[in-house]
Amino acid sequence: MSWASPEDIYLSTSLASYLDKKLLVLLRDGRKLLGTLRSFDQFANAVLEGACERVIVGEIYCDIPLGLYIIRGENVVLIGELDVDKEELPSHMTRVPEAEIRRAQKAEREATDLKGTMRKRMEFLDMD
Repeated sequence: MSWASPEDIYLSTSLASYLDKKLLVLLRDGRKLLGTLRSFDQFANAVLEGACERVIVGEIYCDIPLGLYIIRGENVVLIGELDVDKEELPSHMTRVPEAEIRRAQKAEREATDLKGTMRKRMEFLDMD
């Protein structure tokens, strides 16, 4: 059994191990960004090259190109390396144009808002 040196442990817990690799970054607002990590600093601010935002609504998705993208570290919830040899999404997912995914997002948001409004209207029926 071989033990890792302190330098190896430091690198494995740092973003340095992700440099020049394709990543998925989940942000606090729920957005999912994909891109290649090119740089970072001590605050976990990161620069993604070839970045795109992946928007998923139900069984459809769209990758919206963003180009070179700077992410403020405090907005990052999760960072994970993507396996370039594996398929990124299940086969039942359908890629659609940006305009269509925006319409689907709007419809989903309106349905959620309506559900919340209906729940508020029915609160008086709770007879706990």
